[in-house]
Amino acid sequence: MSNDGFSVGGSFGGSFGGGMSGGGQPAGPSGGAAAGDVVKDVTTQTFMSDVIEASRTTPVLVDFWAPWCGPCKQLTPVIEKTVRDARGAVVLAKMNIDDHPEVAGQLGIQSIPAVIAFKDGQPVDGFMGVQPESQIKAFIERVAGPVAPSDFDQTLAAAQAAQEAGDMPRAAELYGAALALEPQNVKALGGLAQAYVALDALDRAKEILALAPADKANEPALAAARAAIELAEQAENLGDLAELEARIASDPGDHQARFDLAVALGSGAQKEQAVDHLIEIVRRDREWNEDGARKQLLQFFEAWGPKEPATSYGRRKLSSVLFR
Repeated sequence: MSNDGFSVGGSFGGSFGGGMSGGGQPAGPSGGAAAGDVVKDVTTQTFMSDVIEASRTTPVLVDFWAPWCGPCKQLTPVIEKTVRDARGAVVLAKMNIDDHPEVAGQLGIQSIPAVIAFKDGQPVDGFMGVQPESQIKAFIERVAGPVAPSDFDQTLAAAQAAQEAGDMPRAAELYGAALALEPQNVKALGGLAQAYVALDALDRAKEILALAPADKANEPALAAARAAIELAEQAENLGDLAELEARIASDPGDHQARFDLAVALGSGAQKEQAVDHLIEIVRRDREWNEDGARKQLLQFFEAWGPKEPATSYGRRKLSSVLFR
């Protein structure tokens, strides 16, 4: 992606003046896009009106592509979504260079996909190749200024805030609303699954995880949800916690009882107490159960997530034991 000083080869000559094609035919209507849509197809004939003139009001991103171009097909859904999420900050004009090679030739474009931003009638920035959504959003903001969060981003943020506040019914409702906007978003899927775990609805949590795309199964949000489900299932099989506490009181070296109690506490609200019990096992016998206490702490950290205060607390405690 280019920085200040972006330039393209060639110049804009008379072939685009007045919306006329090289063959002298009058400009036709823009093809493919509904009126008012922020994504439209442009041709050589409509380039002057739909890009040059239109960019004097709203920045226009021109996506040069071709049907045979594999990377173009990868870029298309990402850039279209990001432009629509910008809600009018920019317009996306898609130009098939097989059918309309003249503009790409004048701009000196030799590789696609290529995206050129026009503002005030001039090319001002651009990038080539497939880019992630975050980079395209940054590109749009560089061209058009800060973009307000999308409806999805606002809903997801509200869901995460409700989850952090412990309002799991509200979090589940909001994550569901976010998924209605982006059905395969892994952050929303993972968040909803974790909300269901907290609501003791493990079957629903598993159903939600099963909806995740297979190629994103190892994304942090989904991994955290799986870890939370595993912890909840472990805790279900531990029985009476008072009995475990009594065993520890009578024998502080009963590591299995202490471990089981930690798992039960860690799957609920008493996370720091769970950390303390596992740290005590590490302190007394690091090698117990093949380093099981430390490994359980790491599973806690994954399930709880980096924003959970108990995660930071646990990392500090573990570090103090391992590196004293």
